[in-house]
Amino acid sequence: MIASERGEVGLAAGIGLLRAGASALDAVEAAIRVVEADEDNHTVGVGGLPNLLGQVELDASIMDGATRQAGAVAAVTGFPHPISIARAVCERLPQHLLLVGAGAERFADEVGIERGPTLTDEARRRWRDGLSAAGIESAEARFGPGERAYRQQVIERLASMGVPDGPWDTVNVLALDAAGNLAAGVSTSGYPWKYPGRVSDSAIIGAGNYCDNAVGAAACTGRGELAIRGTTARSVLHALAADGDPAKALCLTPDGRHGGASTVPGATYSVMTAQDTTFRIEQRRQT
Repeated sequence: MIASERGEVGLAAGIGLLRAGASALDAVEAAIRVVEADEDNHTVGVGGLPNLLGQVELDASIMDGATRQAGAVAAVTGFPHPISIARAVCERLPQHLLLVGAGAERFADEVGIERGPTLTDEARRRWRDGLSAAGIESAEARFGPGERAYRQQVIERLASMGVPDGPWDTVNVLALDAAGNLAAGVSTSGYPWKYPGRVSDSAIIGAGNYCDNAVGAAACTGRGELAIRGTTARSVLHALAADGDPAKALCLTPDGRHGGASTVPGATYSVMTAQDTTFRIEQRRQT
């Protein structure tokens, strides 16, 4: 199994299932649920940073490499584990692939997926502080002038919407099971201060996530709109089929090779096999 940054906390749970003979889909879902429950991770699940209105909206998708069947949800509120809703869409609604908002929440209730709080006090504090002068300066130093412009636009939108006083990143997990089947899963809370209802690449099969046993599994983090425009995850597999190099994004091949690429210096991903007692950290290739 491999995972994007901060996804390493879930690898032991997934590997445990693979050792017991479970499917790659089971392992991916279990690993991502651990990440979604980690309140110290402010990009996924519980503790994810809120949207423009101070609400945590979550996106997720999952894909089976053997059948290329997939499920996804977007703009979900009140459910800490969107990856499990996506799995249920995949398996229980075969004529559907993506559910959003209230429809996804209704379906989750119907199939018995647990509700729960997602907005923590720490996430609310970071949401507020990120729009302070110091927060904007720090963000520009780390991410560039585009981030300053984004946050300044957020402040303008907040002022125009009259939001009451109150309270970007993603996790990818890819797995290869004993039967040789691949699975990929993605979960995110999306950009902080995003416009309500925004759907990320994490919910778009082919953009943030793609998986095919014949080629490999790939997933993306970062600027979701760019991944949607470029159908990046699917494009990675096209390139993988052409030259066999898995270090194109976060990628895992049917023979167990793996790699990662990033535009950010020093970026990493984590790896764990059935023979390992813990995960190890690998450097991504800078592109």
